[in-house]
Amino acid sequence: MAEILKTYKVNKYFTEPEKFHVIKDIDLSISAGDFVTIVGKSGCGKSTLLYLLSTLDTDYEGKIEINNTVVTGLSQNDLAKFRNENIGFIFQFHFLLPEFSALENVMMPALKRGKFSPEEIEYHAMERLKQVQMQDFALKPSGKLSGGQQQRVAVARAMINDPKVIMADEPTGNLDSVNTGLVFDIFKEMSVKGNTIIAVTHDNDFASKSDRIIEMKDGVIVR
Repeated sequence: MAEILKTYKVNKYFTEPEKFHVIKDIDLSISAGDFVTIVGKSGCGKSTLLYLLSTLDTDYEGKIEINNTVVTGLSQNDLAKFRNENIGFIFQFHFLLPEFSALENVMMPALKRGKFSPEEIEYHAMERLKQVQMQDFALKPSGKLSGGQQQRVAVARAMINDPKVIMADEPTGNLDSVNTGLVFDIFKEMSVKGNTIIAVTHDNDFASKSDRIIEMKDGVIVR
């Protein structure tokens, strides 16, 4: 498989309350279709690394290349456009708009991209909700859904633009075992179809079933 993501000597420093070297000389290569989990103790730098890879954090040294595009140094507008077309991000806390329906939340990234008509986007959004078994709740305000239901809607939202890469920060951290299994199965299905999954997790069972485990300690990759 071709490489979808590469990093070259990536370093990250925190400056408050004092300078701290949190990510140290990370060289990483991930192939298209890989299902990768990043593990390690709290504070090891795994979520920080994920935010750098996702281009949500641009304050670093080194170079990051995604889908044959060097994203390092791009303007915020160009990065926003690139993310919307290439990266789906799932936060540990879903960040849905509570007053909007599940369907409307899923549609938003596609409406912003503007590639398809609203009618086509609504159809694709419903298909994504079916994937996460949330089609029966499509018209319900997301604020009225349970935590597990909200996270499944967030997964559907991340998939709406059919991104090359799905990145997830503790996507099952607030889910029970049933919903955790469902999210894993969705990720596995997507990776088989050629999407790349990169997930930070504390869940050893979840990680053990992924294609590749990257273990971090003190800002470096140790395995």
